[in-house]
Amino acid sequence: MKNKLMMCCLVILALAFSCKEEEEQSEIKMVSSEEMQSLLELEDIQLVDVRTADEYKTGYIEYSQNIDITSPTFDEDIIKLDKNKPVIVYCKSGGRSAKCTKKLKAAGFVKIYDLKGGITQWKFKGNQIKTIQ
Repeated sequence: MKNKLMMCCLVILALAFSCKEEEEQSEIKMVSSEEMQSLLELEDIQLVDVRTADEYKTGYIEYSQNIDITSPTFDEDIIKLDKNKPVIVYCKSGGRSAKCTKKLKAAGFVKIYDLKGGITQWKFKGNQIKTIQ
């Protein structure tokens, strides 16, 4: 009986540690405009704008790709990204990107960054945006 109890305890501990490792592997980090600028310069980053296509056309951060979080194909679209490469997401002010980061974490992405304050804060800090004519 003691052996069975001991074995159950070991299994529970092993599961607890493996869950903790998964949590640590997939962490969501809020970044400022300055931190994001550094990340873009230092790492091979996937930059994702989760606003609508119309919002994207009015101004976007260079090298970003538009994956609309309100699109019915959003879940399939994010799966096309590389889960092992860092990804930074942004929207207008932070609400939609926060939802996106949770979906990315659930999908198994390793490094997830969320631009604090969205593109609004990016522009406020004097950073450049691109527009589609």
